[in-house]
Amino acid sequence: MSKGLGTTVGRSSRRRILRLAGGGITMAALGAGLTGCEDELATGGEGSTPPPRSASPEDGKAPADGKAPEPLWTKSTSAQTYGDNDELVAVDGVVIASGDPLAAFDGATGEERWSLPDGAVPGAPLLLGDGTLYLESGKYDGSVAGYVPGSGKEAWRSRLGKEYRQPRPVAVDAEQVYVIAEILEADGSSHTNVIAALNSGTGKVAWKEQRDLGTQQNGIHAAVQGRYLVYTDFKNNLTVRDTATGKQVWTQKTTKTSYGPFVVHQDLVIVPQGQRLQAFALSDGSEKWSVRTEEFTGFREPSLLEDVLYIADSARTLWAVEPGTGKKIWQSTALKDASAQVPRQFVKVGGTLYGATDLDKQGGIHAFDAKTGGLRWTFNDKSGDYHSWLVATDGKRVYALHGKKLHALPA
Repeated sequence: MSKGLGTTVGRSSRRRILRLAGGGITMAALGAGLTGCEDELATGGEGSTPPPRSASPEDGKAPADGKAPEPLWTKSTSAQTYGDNDELVAVDGVVIASGDPLAAFDGATGEERWSLPDGAVPGAPLLLGDGTLYLESGKYDGSVAGYVPGSGKEAWRSRLGKEYRQPRPVAVDAEQVYVIAEILEADGSSHTNVIAALNSGTGKVAWKEQRDLGTQQNGIHAAVQGRYLVYTDFKNNLTVRDTATGKQVWTQKTTKTSYGPFVVHQDLVIVPQGQRLQAFALSDGSEKWSVRTEEFTGFREPSLLEDVLYIADSARTLWAVEPGTGKKIWQSTALKDASAQVPRQFVKVGGTLYGATDLDKQGGIHAFDAKTGGLRWTFNDKSGDYHSWLVATDGKRVYALHGKKLHALPA
């Protein structure tokens, strides 16, 4: 099997709750796990007090002008996103944002190519595999659908069974689509859930395995690497299953709840754990390397691009790391020097690394020198929208989604 793609499933995440609160929605109470100094440190937001850092290298500083380019085009969309990295994709000459209706825009001109009412659940992940876009059906009919990205035509549809509620895709590879679904009781309630594999050719169920009692179908991040399906959840579980049979290879508790995605590289799964970034062997879960940031500082979400792992920490330091060994390639304090927000999603085009931030003020889309981490410029549409920024690229342009506004930037 080829390397698979992963996603986030379950939209009642801590990030979504905090964003709704920031958007003016009054909440009577937030649980202790959603508030406190750790949240400020995790975002690098106002009120955080990162410890002093050494200066960035001279060639890692932002250029003197620091001026962001003007958008090639800007369009209003039907996007309904909750800040997860899999809600914006660029493929086959179009850019697609999760929403209802699901719409695709021409990457070069911004003109709408196609629109699909009830195509996907708002905020649902957009999974790409073997030339097909896989979606949780917006018709809420218990199906998972596959579409041709360039045209929006339906190419595949499958159902897990009537005894399961709303299967949600979590990962895909060249042969299978992996889903999570609630198991329905006779009275319509649900206390357990199942993970299953659907054949991406025939739509038939390849296997299904009931997960342990107490696990949740929400908050799943997953990826496929060869014969391994690996995922994390809000219950501090890191689990690996065999893609051929669904049988659990191993599972272990993580030291911190994983609210964001992880990365896989060759035979490793690499997971941010607060102050530590840890790599575990996919075969048996043994720790292979660990990187530690400073006290009272936490790592954000990692991205693996062209065999380099990029990650920021809450003290506004940007790291480039060798994924196989954990060896530091470079560190840059350009974000701290500019009092800029910390990015949590990255794409790369040529020698430029682009990062999208969770928070809008002093954030947006940062452009960095990929060799040094120097901050070149920051694009912000000045709308003040409380939604997280999302970024995607087709190698020719960089697409930035902020709320319902989609911008195309020159790469």
